[in-house]
Amino acid sequence: MKLDNDEDLGMFEDDEAAPPEKKRRGPLFVLLMVCIGVLVIAVAAAGYYASRGLAALDSVSREQTLTPQDYEGRPAPATPKPAASGEPETDPPVNFVLMGSDSRGDIENGRSDSLMLAHVTGDRKHVYLISFPRDMWVEIPGHGMGKINWAYAFGGPQLTVRTLEQLTGVRMDHTVLVDFEGFIELTDAVGGIEVYNPWASEQNAGVRFEEGLIQLDGERALVYVRERYPLPDGDLDRAHRQRTVVKAIIRKIMTPETLANPVTFTEVAGQVADTVTVDEDMTNGFVTDLALSMRLDGTGAIGMLQAPILGFDMINGQSVDVVDQEGIAELSDALKGDTMPEYYAAHMDEDA
Repeated sequence: MKLDNDEDLGMFEDDEAAPPEKKRRGPLFVLLMVCIGVLVIAVAAAGYYASRGLAALDSVSREQTLTPQDYEGRPAPATPKPAASGEPETDPPVNFVLMGSDSRGDIENGRSDSLMLAHVTGDRKHVYLISFPRDMWVEIPGHGMGKINWAYAFGGPQLTVRTLEQLTGVRMDHTVLVDFEGFIELTDAVGGIEVYNPWASEQNAGVRFEEGLIQLDGERALVYVRERYPLPDGDLDRAHRQRTVVKAIIRKIMTPETLANPVTFTEVAGQVADTVTVDEDMTNGFVTDLALSMRLDGTGAIGMLQAPILGFDMINGQSVDVVDQEGIAELSDALKGDTMPEYYAAHMDEDA
């Protein structure tokens, strides 16, 4: 069954029977590259403009309400993967939950329509960004079954993290909240991006995206990543677009034109800092230490995936994405066992 698109063009509408919100907001877009962007900035700062990089880290907002909470039955912390013969032991992998907000710092009244897990491997050579479509029908602790994005409306970032932990059986270490306004400014800051668009589409307002390589920046980039209704598989195709845009932004940030240009670097560093709110445990020391331990070999070390689903259905009048439980179990084993490179090779998103 094809996904039933339930939002008007240009904004995200509330789902029928969705949980009530304290305050209705506008569209929400997750800037999924933020975690990686912050790490790249810290790495660049070590070699180029330390004072600017550290100033950007100092300005990042940190909120206690984003810090994952302990609870009975919570998945155990990750442990290092056993070292191969003659190889040094690696560090444990690190998992970040990335979610959107329409107002930076307004955590209580916000709503998240996009959700992603950023997994950093123990050897620090790979990062995997895994989209969890907002319509996934899952168990929300304390609230029964519902769409995964309802968890934010029911209990904010902490319930969203707990829902994701219970779905995957994997402990989430940190949380990053992203302001969609920063998306517009960051694509401009890096001088625009180029992506491959698999689906030609056009909105009523006359904004058209041709199939093939296209240039994006500013408001046009924002329209591109939020568009859902005109796409063949709606929310899933939108998530695919988000992943390709994320990688394009990362690629642009990692170019010499950005990192070796003090003006561009300063603008990008400041903009990344201004678009994120993180948990209190993501201190400057943590971010810097993790960044300096990274061994990414270009954008090829960054993998893009979607959490596995079986297809679409209607449940209680809701158009939902049906979770592939066996697929989730396989993904969980790879995340916990620090074997994501092997998992990615079998399930890679070839167009991202």
